[in-house]
Amino acid sequence: MANLATTFDTVVDTALDRTVAPGYTRLGLAVRRRLPGWPADPEPGALDGRRAVVTGASSGLGIATAEGLAALGAEVVLVVRDLEKGARVVREVQGRLPLARLELRRCDLADLDDVRALAAEVDGSVDVLVHNAGAMPPERTESPQGHELTMALHVLTPVLLTDLLAGAGRLDDARVVLVTSGGMYAQRLRADDPEYLDGDYSPTTAYARSKRAQVELLPELQSRWAAHGVTVHATHPGWADTPGVSESLPTFRRITGPLLRDADEGADTTVWLAATEPTPAGGRLWHDRRPRPAHLLRRTRTGEAERTAMWAWVRGAVEG
Repeated sequence: MANLATTFDTVVDTALDRTVAPGYTRLGLAVRRRLPGWPADPEPGALDGRRAVVTGASSGLGIATAEGLAALGAEVVLVVRDLEKGARVVREVQGRLPLARLELRRCDLADLDDVRALAAEVDGSVDVLVHNAGAMPPERTESPQGHELTMALHVLTPVLLTDLLAGAGRLDDARVVLVTSGGMYAQRLRADDPEYLDGDYSPTTAYARSKRAQVELLPELQSRWAAHGVTVHATHPGWADTPGVSESLPTFRRITGPLLRDADEGADTTVWLAATEPTPAGGRLWHDRRPRPAHLLRRTRTGEAERTAMWAWVRGAVEG
């Protein structure tokens, strides 16, 4: 009977994942939570004495992630671009969690010089680093260093910030989580055009390409920081109702609104990955507390030469 239950659990979960629309909605999460194989919640106080850094922590998934980690006992550093907005978030979270230990840091995460300054300001150890900050500009935009903005924010900044903190001895035995997007399943890695200079610019395509790069580079990143005891994970939240979706994809939100996950549901696996024991193996993509394939379509599959070329571009951009 146990084997039959496990098989049923796997079949239902996989069907939800491969059909995309049902699995990415709040209904998909509700079904999975009722399956016998749903992983247990972290224990209360699982992050007592731990310190977490969450980027993009002033809205949507970032707030939910910071609050979820704080509720498990972590001291949380909220990295925001707008300190006034960040201060409001801190007050709101502490209104719900009076004992929450929250710290605020300002950084324009698209600016690699600002990222270097942030890394220099972070003192003490960091046990959890969540790269949540994201953007989908309506037209091609460049970072202060001249890189296409979504690639700068979603790929270059996580690599640079993690590199700097690990190199300074701040991330020993830490868990690093990149918040990606299921939209990356529709795109292949574009190592030939990482700056999106060719063709007509599409904000949704640029966003998905940068998220594809995050997932493709997971094995490289896991290898790069393994000597520090770091495990690297990526998680996609499904379809969550966030300010970013409302601003960038209003038609999608209007059509799917009742089915969208709330921010807490979207952040569930990120918080779970940060706190569950034992530490999950690194270098994998997760959704709804289970590892997921990096590709669903044959046309998006990546060769080793493409991955190597993209990694060389990333290294050149952050080390140059």
